[in-house]
Amino acid sequence: MQFSTRAEYGLKAMVNLAKCYPEQKNIKTISKEEGISVKYLERLVNALRKNNLVKSQLGKSGGYTLAKNPKLIKVGEIIEVLEGSISPMKCAEKKCVLNCNCASSLVWMKLGGQIRKTLYGIRLSELIKN
Repeated sequence: MQFSTRAEYGLKAMVNLAKCYPEQKNIKTISKEEGISVKYLERLVNALRKNNLVKSQLGKSGGYTLAKNPKLIKVGEIIEVLEGSISPMKCAEKKCVLNCNCASSLVWMKLGGQIRKTLYGIRLSELIKN
């Protein structure tokens, strides 16, 4: 199972904003610092903004900031906003056509639970390197 660049770059952008919290940064600065195209970063940050993880301010001195303290943001929240439900297989989401009655569904449900537990157990503040 692999996450896409949406998760990778979105998490990089969130860590970048966490480092300067509560100050704000503009997209071009984050783009340059993280090596992410401005256009792609705008789409990612827009999704994060719509889900109340990031706030924006318009204008010449505008930019983006985290919507709440990095200690209150869990990595799992960020990943789910950008990637959708965290699940290795559909049966781990209880969307299986066999109603999770196949022999392997237990594996996928346990794996999905552990992935969620791990990602929701990490706070954004833990990713800030001093």
